Amino acid sequence: MQPSFFDHQDRLAPLEQLGDSLPKLERTVDWETFRVLLGSVYKNSDPSKSGHPPYDAVLMFSALVLQHLFNLSDDQTEFQIRDRYSFCRFLGLSPEGKVPDTKTVWVYPERLKERGLVDKLFSELLIQIDAAGFSARKGQIADAVIVPVPRRHNTREENRQIKAGDSPEAARRMLKPTGL
Repeated sequence: MQPSFFDHQDRLAPLEQLGDSLPKLERTVDWETFRVLLGSVYKNSDPSKSGHPPYDAVLMFSALVLQHLFNLSDDQTEFQIRDRYSFCRFLGLSPEGKVPDTKTVWVYPERLKERGLVDKLFSELLIQIDAAGFSARKGQIADAVIVPVPRRHNTREENRQIKAGDSPEAARRMLKPTGL
């Protein structure tokens, strides 16, 4: 099937009806008010150094808010931004847009801490959220991980002995690691 120009927008439209609270947060907070406080974050950056130019300071603060609200590690923050349409929309990133990597996600709050901005920024954020009549509650994204588990194979006789409770020796052998 040929993708259309509106496929992405059509996919995003029902998310808020299904429980995505990020559009409400995006509409509630005046993110540009943070730009003044965030202006100093990249002041000491050396533009002559090669590498990717810094991400927009408000985008990085918004990513930090997502990390805080959803209780994400730096690695999971990068992963969730890449994986979730709702996170990309909240950050103003297109699906093909450049996403801050784990190291960038880690460094940004460190720069904020060095400048004593974390408390000021989050206080202002909470003031805006409270003024709109909302409260911010932290959540958590549970990441499922598939891991190998050791397999233990007993003979039929050992299973019979274990079920009968006849031989504690068979039960002890079951508890020994099999080396898998």
